[in-house]
Amino acid sequence: MTSDAGPRPPIDREHLLALLDGTVFDVDVLEESPSTNREVADRARAGAPHGTTVVAEHQTAGRGRLDRTWETPARAALTLSVLLRPDVPPVRWPWLPLLTGLAVHGALADAGVVAGLKWPNDVLLGEQKVAGILVERVETDHGPAAVVGVGLNVSTTAEELPVATATSLGLGAGVSPDRTELLAGLLRALAAELAGWRDDAADVLRSAYTAVCVTIGQEVRVDLPVGTPLTGRAVGIDEGGRLLVEHGDQRTAVGAGDVIHVRPGPGVT
Repeated sequence: MTSDAGPRPPIDREHLLALLDGTVFDVDVLEESPSTNREVADRARAGAPHGTTVVAEHQTAGRGRLDRTWETPARAALTLSVLLRPDVPPVRWPWLPLLTGLAVHGALADAGVVAGLKWPNDVLLGEQKVAGILVERVETDHGPAAVVGVGLNVSTTAEELPVATATSLGLGAGVSPDRTELLAGLLRALAAELAGWRDDAADVLRSAYTAVCVTIGQEVRVDLPVGTPLTGRAVGIDEGGRLLVEHGDQRTAVGAGDVIHVRPGPGVT
């Protein structure tokens, strides 16, 4: 496949580490990897510490929710995974994809890009997806760990995108920020969100997420693994990070692990 994206400089690891000085992140930049989540999960089982981060310049078999796969063109995106060994009860881990979305949102805002968050794990420009998030729990000899994966399209062209509903910063926002600085901003924002989460600032986190979540207020159809879809109006996020859907005279909380898709509901285009 040809591309008219022009030069795509590599991530400058030395500059990146200088920008991340004072954080816990130790970043390894790989020229190519099938899946950064798989790579970090393997490192977690081998005893890698909290903050271990792997970035792939070219990801050839990335994984999303429900084991969807995709390939990113070399140096066109940020594809990374972070190992977390949080001192936080696992019952609160469902917040991880949401706070990661907030970190991506914050990093994009600092780069002059206005984005929205679609519960539970997508970042949107308008109605098109510019980034996806996948959080996986990994059992290790040192206790459970979380692998937080992010895929963010930066200079990807229309011809390189896998589906028509996807976009990139270049296409959707008309900007092509330096990937090294954008990655540093994302990881710094993630560190800040994690600090608030560890401090149990649940109301602050929920308010921040609700303010930028475009799902709230929409008529939605929630596809579940079994049974009929749930249709209603998304009205908020509960203390556990679940989406609250009003239908008839009922209100149902649905967790990310229980959902296949959240789509616009009947009559919503």
